[in-house]
Amino acid sequence: MSDYKIVIPARYASSRLPGKPLIDLAGKPMVQHVYERALEAGVSEVLVATDDERIRAAVEGFGGRVIMTSPDHENGTERIAEVALAMGWDDDTVIVNLQGDEPLIPKSLIEQTADGLLQNPDAGMSSVCTPITTAHDAFDPNVVKVVLNKRSFALYFSRASIPWDRDLYKVSREQVTGRMAVYRHIGMYGYRVSFLKAYGSMESCTLEQTESLEQLRALWYGVGIHMTVIDQAPGHGIDTPDDVARVTALLQAGV
Repeated sequence: MSDYKIVIPARYASSRLPGKPLIDLAGKPMVQHVYERALEAGVSEVLVATDDERIRAAVEGFGGRVIMTSPDHENGTERIAEVALAMGWDDDTVIVNLQGDEPLIPKSLIEQTADGLLQNPDAGMSSVCTPITTAHDAFDPNVVKVVLNKRSFALYFSRASIPWDRDLYKVSREQVTGRMAVYRHIGMYGYRVSFLKAYGSMESCTLEQTESLEQLRALWYGVGIHMTVIDQAPGHGIDTPDDVARVTALLQAGV
């Protein structure tokens, strides 16, 4: 596999779990678990991007590399764009955005996200999706759906159930259409540096605002997003105190 970079955005502020990257999980701060997962991919550079000195101290404490970024970014894409510019990476460089609250992320998912860009030079972004098999998920607006073209590039993302099987759904919405696959988008992203350099001039669009889905901004401006279909969603992320207990138990069990 060709080389790529991994950047881990880590913010201290969190409405539900303040200081989330520093939460202790089986004797290590969460950001360290994520960092170690990133190292398993064997890439040349892994960086934690933060705006908080406490996180920087923790990362340097376990021997990790960290870069300080602006506290004013609206999303992780902006933070990673700042990192790419600060590091002077060239336009063709591929970066995987590894969320700092995913301590159980498998190495294979990191590699698949990178491969979407490494094998598709016309893509500016990459991500992953997994088949939806239940009507509950298909019609749940909290589950983001994506429709792909024949090259596995995203045509559209939506909170609505897409594709819409007109004949089936006008009769019943108790099952998922069998005419074609229905995919759930998993929020794992890869970026090409050329896209990140252009991102700063891409103003938020009405489509993005309507669906409240950041990735629609890229489609609005004609950026290709390659999607890799995976068999199942990745392991538990951490958003609540219950998640902390669940993931701690899994880590102690050697997952």
